[in-house]
Amino acid sequence: MILDTRHDLVYILMSTGRRIHMSTNDEFEETVGERFIEETKNPDNIPRETWSNKRDFILACVGMSVGIGNLWRFPYLCYKNGGGAFLIPFLTFVVLGGVPMFILELALGQYMSLSGFKAWNICPVFRGIGIANIIIDVFANIYYIMVLAWAAYFFVISLTSVLPWSDCNNAWNTPRCTPFHKLVETNSSAIASLINSSVTAELPVDPAVEFWERRVLQLTKDITDGGGIIWELALSLLVVWVIVYFCVWRGVRWMGKVVYFTAIFPYVILCVLLVRGLTLDGATDGIVFYLKPDLSRLADIQVWMDGGTQVFYSYAIALNQIITLGSYNKFTNNFYRDAILVSCINSGTSLVGGFAVFSVLGFMAKQHNIPIADVANAGPGLAFISYPNAVTQMPISPLWAALFFLMIILLGLDSQFVGVETVIAAVMDMFPNLVRRGSRRMLLMAVYCFLSFLVGLPLVSRGGMYIFQLFDYYAASGMVLLWVVFWEVVAIAWVFGADRFYDAIEMMIGSRINPYLYFCWKYLSPVLCMGLLLSQLVEFRPLTYNKTYVYPDWAQAFGIMLALSSMLCIPVYGLFKMAITDGSLIVVKYIPCIVNPPDQLPPLYRDY
Repeated sequence: MILDTRHDLVYILMSTGRRIHMSTNDEFEETVGERFIEETKNPDNIPRETWSNKRDFILACVGMSVGIGNLWRFPYLCYKNGGGAFLIPFLTFVVLGGVPMFILELALGQYMSLSGFKAWNICPVFRGIGIANIIIDVFANIYYIMVLAWAAYFFVISLTSVLPWSDCNNAWNTPRCTPFHKLVETNSSAIASLINSSVTAELPVDPAVEFWERRVLQLTKDITDGGGIIWELALSLLVVWVIVYFCVWRGVRWMGKVVYFTAIFPYVILCVLLVRGLTLDGATDGIVFYLKPDLSRLADIQVWMDGGTQVFYSYAIALNQIITLGSYNKFTNNFYRDAILVSCINSGTSLVGGFAVFSVLGFMAKQHNIPIADVANAGPGLAFISYPNAVTQMPISPLWAALFFLMIILLGLDSQFVGVETVIAAVMDMFPNLVRRGSRRMLLMAVYCFLSFLVGLPLVSRGGMYIFQLFDYYAASGMVLLWVVFWEVVAIAWVFGADRFYDAIEMMIGSRINPYLYFCWKYLSPVLCMGLLLSQLVEFRPLTYNKTYVYPDWAQAFGIMLALSSMLCIPVYGLFKMAITDGSLIVVKYIPCIVNPPDQLPPLYRDY
C-alpha cells in the first residue's frame, strides 16, 4: 500500500499481529478504492453497484428504518405502558441495543461489500444468519405489503365528498351500526366498547369498524373459511407490487433517486397533519395522555419487553436490510457518522408521530366526552379504524383522510422496496456472473415480484386477515428477530473478535470509534437480547384475533413452523459446516470454519 508520510498516520493492529501505518487523507481514500477494485477484478467478476452519493445512502436508510410502525405501534405502546415513562425503557434499548446493532450491521455490509449469505463469509460457521435473514425478509415482503394495499384502497376511497365510513347508510352496515353522535345521545356508557368492538361481537359497532371488517376485509368467521378473493384488494395489491418493481428495477442508483420523494415527502405530510392536529380542540388532552408518565409501570416486565422489541422493529435489525444498504457504500465511507444521524431521525420520528396521532385522538375523545384510552387501538386498528374515525369529525374530512393514507403508503413503500432489494441483492451476490449481465436483474426482479404477488393472494381473501396476523405474530416476530440479533453480535464480537472488527472499522473510516460500542457488542447487547428473548418465551401466549377468535391448533403449529424455518438455520448450518470441514476433531476441524479463512475477507484486510 502507498502511504503519505506527510500526514498523520493511524496504527492498526491486524489479525496477523502486525501493525501498519495508514494515512487518513483523500489520497488514501482513492488508493484504497483503486486497489480494492484492482485486486478483485478478474474475467469472471462483474463489478457491484455503489451509491451515487452519500445523500442517496442516508435517505435510503431513513426510508428503510422509518416506517409505519413509527406511527401506529410506538404511540400505542407509549399510552399502553405509562406514557412518558415508556420513554425510559425505549431510550435505554435505543442506546444499548438499537444504535450499536445498527452500526454493527452497517459496518459489516460496508466492510464485506456483500449482502445476505455472502456477507457472513466474515465468520463462515455463522453463514446461517444470512440464510435466516433472507427467509425473514421473504416472509415480511409477502405480508407487509398488504398494509400498503389496504392504505392504497383507503386512499382511493377517500377521494370523494363524503367518507363511506362516516355513517351507517351503506350496504355493508348492520342494524348494530351506531354512529358516535347517536350513541352519545342514547347510551353514553356504551361508548367505551364502540370503536373496539368487532362485527362478530353482540355490541353496538362504529361505522368505521364495519367499513374495515365488512367492506374492506369482508372478514369471515374462521381461518378455515377463505371466502374467495376480494378483487378490489387484489387489484390494489397488484398496483403496489408494480410500483415497488419500478422503484428498484434498475438498481441501487435508481433507488437512490426514488427515495428523495418516498423518504422526504412523508415528513411534509406529517408536518401538515401535526399542525392540523395541534390546532384541534382537545389536542392538549391527547398529548398529556400520550406523555404523562406513570412511573409505577416501570416495575412491569412487559413494559421493558415492549420497549426492546419496538426498538429492534423500528431499526429493522436482523432483516439484512441494513447490511445490504451498507454493502453499496464505498469502502472508506464514514458510515459511523451516517448511522448516528439516521438513528436520531428514526427515534425522533417516533416521538413526533405520537404527537400527530394523539392530538387527533384527544380531539375525538373530547368531541364525545369519553376517555382517550377508549378510542386508541393498536397496529392496523389505529391506522384503519381510530384515525379514520377521528377525521370524520373534522371539516374537509376527505382531504385529511387522503393525506393520512398517502403518508402511510409512502412510509411503507421504501421499507418494502428495500426489503425486495435485499432479497435480490442476496441472489445477485450468490450468482454474480449469472445475474449481473444486461437486463437479467430486471427480469429477476419481475419474476420475484410476480411470484410474491401470487403467494400473497390468500391475504386478500375474505379470511386473509387471519393469515396476515399469523405471519405478523410468528414469521417476523420479536422472538425471531431477537434470536437472530443475539447470534449476529456473538458472531462478530466473540467469534470474529470485537478487536478485529474495530480494526476493520478503523481501516474504513480512518479513526477509532467510541469504545462504548465495544462494550455493548461484547457484553450489553447479547445479554439484553437473550434476556428479552427468554422473557418473551416465558410470557408467550397463543395468537388470537381481536381478543375473541382463538386460532385452531394446526394454525398455531403452522405459525411456529414459520418462526422455526428461520431460527433453525443458524444452528443447523453451523453444525453442518463443522461436520463437513476436513481435519482433526478439535484442533483443525472446528477452528478453520469458525475463524474466517483469508480468501473470503476483503483484500485489504487479507494482506496485512
